[in-house]
This record gives sequence, C-alpha cells and structure tokens, in this order.
Amino acid sequence: MTDNAFEKSSITLLGLGAMGAAFARTWLAAGHPLTVWNRTPARAEPLVAEGAKLAGTAAEAVAASDLVAVCLLDDASVGEALADADLTGKDLVNLTTGTPAQGRARAEWAEGRGARFLDGGIMAVPPMIGVPDSGAYVFYSGSRALFDARQGELAVPAGTVYVGEDPGYAALHDVALLSAMTGMFSGVAHAFALVRGEKDVSPKEFAPLLVGWLTAMAPYVYGVADHLESGDYTRGVTSNLAMMVQANGTLLRTAEDQGVGTELLTPFMGLMERRLADGHGDEGVTGVIDLLAR
Repeated sequence: MTDNAFEKSSITLLGLGAMGAAFARTWLAAGHPLTVWNRTPARAEPLVAEGAKLAGTAAEAVAASDLVAVCLLDDASVGEALADADLTGKDLVNLTTGTPAQGRARAEWAEGRGARFLDGGIMAVPPMIGVPDSGAYVFYSGSRALFDARQGELAVPAGTVYVGEDPGYAALHDVALLSAMTGMFSGVAHAFALVRGEKDVSPKEFAPLLVGWLTAMAPYVYGVADHLESGDYTRGVTSNLAMMVQANGTLLRTAEDQGVGTELLTPFMGLMERRLADGHGDEGVTGVIDLLAR
C-alpha cells in the first residue's frame, strides 16, 4: 500500500448544512472517499454528483468509515443521529456548535460507546472552508491521540488548533472569541448610530476610520492578559478607571444629543462605576472581569 493510500483515508460526514457541505466538498476535492448522511437526503444530491456516497441511515454512514465527522444543528441532534450507530473503534469528531459542558458530556458518552472523541469549534464561515489563506481554522479538544492521528485529514478543510485534553475547551475558546466579537458588533452599532443622522458624514467614509481605530486598540488585549496573569491591574495603565468613568459622561451626553439610545453602553459603564466605587480608580478596566465572576 502506498503512502498516498494512507493519506486518502475514508471519511464519513453527518450533516450537510452550509458548513457541513463546505467540509464535504473540500474532502472530496482532496480525494478522500466520502460517505455522507443528511436528515433531508435531497441535500446530498450535489455531493453525490461530485463523488460522495449517500448512506440511507446515520448508522450505515458511521459503519462506512473509521473517521466520523458530525456537523449538525445542535448537541441534541448529535445524540439523535448517533443513537443507533455502533461507535466501537471509531474516531468521532464533533463539529457541531455547542457549550463546554455539552462537549464534556458528549465525550463521556462517545467514549462509553467505544469511540475516541474530539470536539471542534469552527472559527470560520462556510465560504472560507477549503480556501487557502482564508484564515479559517478549527479549535479541537479531547483525545490528543486522535488529534495526532487524524490531523492530516482535519487540516484539509481548515487550519487546526489543539487546545487541550479537556473536551470542553474547544467550545470554550470558540464561545469566548465569539463573545468578544459580539461586544465589537455592539460598539460598531453604537458608533454608526451616532453618525448616521449627519448628512455630511458618509457611513462608507466613516467605516475606514472605525476599522483603523479598532485595529489600533486591539493590542489592549495583551495588557489585559498581563494584568490577569500578574495580578497587578495598574501595570502599564495610561488612562485609569477614574479618568474613563469621568469621560463616560461625555459619551452618554453625546448619545443623548444625537438622539441615540445608550443601551449598548450602560451595562459596561455600570460595571466600571462599581469597580471605581470599590476604590480601584488607579486601575485600567481589567477589574471589571472580577465583577463578572458568579
């Protein structure tokens, strides 16, 4: 058997939504024999035309390959799809979006049925999958032995980043980054709301200014990491909490003058005020993280 034969191992994929189909096409294009299953079989027709084999049931699809990837709607869908499948000796890679707790529970469930397990957090949208230099990657956590054995196949659709043996860590990293993105979306929405009503301020002309500012501010993240690891929330601070809380008044008054609601600002500002009231005016805003602990 040639080295090439080992490289082109058979893969099973359950779930052919936009993301699953993107993974499927990339594996097919790379020459991997691919068996697919989808709750709605018609969605598989284009992939069958490209060389995939359609299984009648999820259990039949699982039986076709040692490497089984799952990209379904949610964790409950994973349990339902695999309920009748024999997972003994299988390498199960769950690409379904879920929570850290679901990843850990699903790992225990899979290992109890005889499978090695990896949970994945996809950091990309479907058009990025299989595109060189798109920046797409997937967080993986769980069995290190499985990751090492299957990294070649997993790296075909997107980059791979292994984040630990704890099966919940892929989802944790995924959700942490998505949460930061959501906060950025919030700030962008407020910024555009402020300038939207001005006839002489074009959103398209304002956009590069906003991108440049957010890019310049991004290294702030490293300062927060340093504060958390050192325990010194004052180190390297140039604009302290007392100054920023004072400046928040200007942000709020400007929003009022522009006829813009402050719902996207006041929750964070409230936490800043609480931290200041606790006597931490010489810090940056890292201390807000302490207030979020439950």
